[in-house]
Amino acid sequence: MPVGKAGKGGGKPSVWAGVPRWARVCTLFGAVLMLLSGAVLVGSEALLARYEGAVGKADLFGDQAAGAQERKSDIKGPLNILLVGVDPRKPETPPLADSIMVLHVPESMDRAYLFSMPRDLYVDIPKFDKANYGGGSGKLNGAMSHGSIVQGQNPSVAQGFELLAKTVQQVTGIERFDAGAIINFTGFQKIVDAMGGVDMYIERDVKSEHREPDGKHRKGNPYGEGYIGPQAEYKKGTQHLSGWQALDYVRQRYPKNGVPDGDYGRQRHQQQFVKAMVKQAFSADVVSNPIKLDRVVRAAGQSLTFNGRGNSVVDFAIALKGVRAENVELIKLPGEGIGTGSAYRGERLLPVAEDFFTALRNEQLDAFLLEHPEFRNRNK
Repeated sequence: MPVGKAGKGGGKPSVWAGVPRWARVCTLFGAVLMLLSGAVLVGSEALLARYEGAVGKADLFGDQAAGAQERKSDIKGPLNILLVGVDPRKPETPPLADSIMVLHVPESMDRAYLFSMPRDLYVDIPKFDKANYGGGSGKLNGAMSHGSIVQGQNPSVAQGFELLAKTVQQVTGIERFDAGAIINFTGFQKIVDAMGGVDMYIERDVKSEHREPDGKHRKGNPYGEGYIGPQAEYKKGTQHLSGWQALDYVRQRYPKNGVPDGDYGRQRHQQQFVKAMVKQAFSADVVSNPIKLDRVVRAAGQSLTFNGRGNSVVDFAIALKGVRAENVELIKLPGEGIGTGSAYRGERLLPVAEDFFTALRNEQLDAFLLEHPEFRNRNK
């Protein structure tokens, strides 16, 4: 889907090395949507500049080394933006993409569609000369790991993102991503707490696998796998969550803890959180409070590494000012496991998912969703 032009992604030096540890889950993508729509919240050019300066930058698509073209100041739809959360690992360990989302904005630029790619999706990963990777088959989240290898150096998360993007494009048929982002875990909690927490609908009672009611990590089971001790609980209904609670809730994926559909349920909760973040960011409590707004803006900037292929994050903020939480459609891609138990190899999408990708490429998603309402992820 050829839109926009490739470019340097801004003229500032990369601050990739200074970005904190990466997120375990993609809940931080709420911060990205808030960021991309943030210009509506900010009336001060100075504050926008401060925001832009806080955002980490990296060559996520391999464009910069090839030479830049002129940036495109008037960003127009349709747009496709790749959002990736990376599990924190040691610097010398190749990263795995723990969560992968695509935000599609149609030509009208007044709404958006958000869908998750299963991280265990079994795919063909293309050849990638930069990492001396000859291509192969495996789980989608491993594409980042294969692409991150740099001879004689620690793995590069940015370079791994590039191969992951190519792999997602191959699976979906999306010709080109117009922007990409990686978000870190520490920044996520700061954003939620800077907003004073987030209101989110909990669709069923869920118990935490990882946290006690006061937020402390549960102790490891001395007699086997898992954890022991009291569990934090999230009751059905609209709840006000702090940063650690929101992150913990959307990490849950086990039926024994109240998530019967496993990783698909976790994906749904992550998407629901995205909308909750956007809604909270536009609330009067944030917009009308200059101190809180500034705190949120700085926390969001510090949590993000962004590449707009020649356009800044502020450019995208202005371009996407018409997108609101109520205009973001959450999409569930239908899939199933390949093998079970010890024979489990990963996930595969059902054939109808290819029809969804075709509709996306042809700007026919509204008509497709009328025929396939089961693709809509609901809050309740």
